[in-house]
Amino acid sequence: MPAAETASPSPVLLAVEGVTKHFAGVTALSDVSLDIRPGEILGLLGENGAGKSTLLKILSGVMPPSSGRITFDGADYAPSSPQDAKRLGIVTIYQELSLIPTLTVAENIFIGRAPTGPLGLVSWRKMEDDSRAIIARVGLSIDPMTPVSALSVAEQQLVEIARALSLKSRLIIMDEPTSALTETEVQRLLSIMDRLRQDKVAIMFVTHRLEEASAICDRMTVLRDGRLAGHLDRDKGRPIQLPRIIEKMVGRAASELYARPAQRAVAGDVILSVRGLRTVRDPEAPHAIVLDGVDIDLRAGEILGVAGLVGSGRTELARAIFGADRIAAGTITLEGRSIAPASPADAIALGIGLVPEDRKHQAIFAALGILPNFSVASLATFSNGFGFMAEGRERDALSGFRKMLSIRMASPEQAIEGLSGGNQQKVILARWLARDPKVLIVDEPTRGVDVGAKAEVHQILVQLAARGIAVMMISSELPEVLAVSDRIVTMRRGRITGEMPGVEANEEKLMELMALDRQDGLSQDAQGQPAEGQAR
Repeated sequence: MPAAETASPSPVLLAVEGVTKHFAGVTALSDVSLDIRPGEILGLLGENGAGKSTLLKILSGVMPPSSGRITFDGADYAPSSPQDAKRLGIVTIYQELSLIPTLTVAENIFIGRAPTGPLGLVSWRKMEDDSRAIIARVGLSIDPMTPVSALSVAEQQLVEIARALSLKSRLIIMDEPTSALTETEVQRLLSIMDRLRQDKVAIMFVTHRLEEASAICDRMTVLRDGRLAGHLDRDKGRPIQLPRIIEKMVGRAASELYARPAQRAVAGDVILSVRGLRTVRDPEAPHAIVLDGVDIDLRAGEILGVAGLVGSGRTELARAIFGADRIAAGTITLEGRSIAPASPADAIALGIGLVPEDRKHQAIFAALGILPNFSVASLATFSNGFGFMAEGRERDALSGFRKMLSIRMASPEQAIEGLSGGNQQKVILARWLARDPKVLIVDEPTRGVDVGAKAEVHQILVQLAARGIAVMMISSELPEVLAVSDRIVTMRRGRITGEMPGVEANEEKLMELMALDRQDGLSQDAQGQPAEGQAR
């Protein structure tokens, strides 16, 4: 992805000088400074809790700083509300999109400011024509009168950008815009960002995905613990290298984060075996991925990595084993005994746990405290036998896992939504450890988790395997799969396309297998290699 020319830098558009923000005695930001120019993409990076969200809220008009100065286009900038910030030329697009699904694309773009005709009535023709021109700027070729509910997440993201352009925004702040996109959709969005850069629109790009930041950003500002950790610039037009970014973010070398653990002796006994697994197609979602004859084994004490592009069937495999999706054909055996979990409750009772990919909606009870979020899967374990919780036993168990997993929290009563993504994930892992499962499936274990906490989660998975638990880890991040997996299988379109030991795998081999269709006529042996006589 090309970067903007830097030989003749434009005047500064936004300047943040010594901004500090206090909350009830807690300093969320301390003396932070940065700047951004027209036609520049500035990466704003940092671990969870680094202060990025606080800075975004200040820039978007949600809250004022406690001290410091902000200027925009040379004038003091102190928006009183998000609407005020938009009027002044700064629009923030959050990870959770703000579109109204029941309205059309055009209505969402011009909500609250629809064009009118001579009689003061809404001019639907002008709204449609203007919307068509705006969405064309972001490469979206759809009917502007299409309901937003009919669009994919990627298309909705582009509608948000189109709305920002319709406001004549000079600075667009994008908060984790690629978190729910496929790889193809990510590349499309990065291309749109590059096009906006050429149109002299400034973009502040907030992301956990460092590879994307490296590819697209002209410069980066890194926050750590509410303070400025430093700025990074491209070197002679070359992308900013990941080790430099990571070291600035976490204060230690990148080699410590994605390092493969020492080779472990795997017990080898097959705990879970799946044969010919097929799932039922939902008539209300006829294009959804279904499993189509999956065979897979999971051994005690190993981490089995499952790699595949979005839509390959990885999550569907986890849901089927966990009893969340109905099985049409095939068998599942656990420790040599045939099982048929008809619900997650059945799977839990059998000793199978699942950490789902959507932590916010499928794993945590956001408004509840950490203690009930931890014990919810083990109510019988922590019961006193008379229908009440043995709170002392419950608290002691949480305290033990808090130390074991280094969970950073104020108290067991703290609402779990107040924890960072990494600490929320540790609470969910502790939930299943309390049940001492035979099989633990973790789907996207570090999604939305900052780069430092990733290494901690990886180490936890290694520790679980060392205890003899069979771990199935599903991840979209190939460096993560390669870092912790003893064995790796790849999936595409609901099928297994290959398998190999972790020590023999690399990104190129996995990508080739992830993009492979069995029906293309390429057969493979158990190690994911082509049959003899066939070309790769």
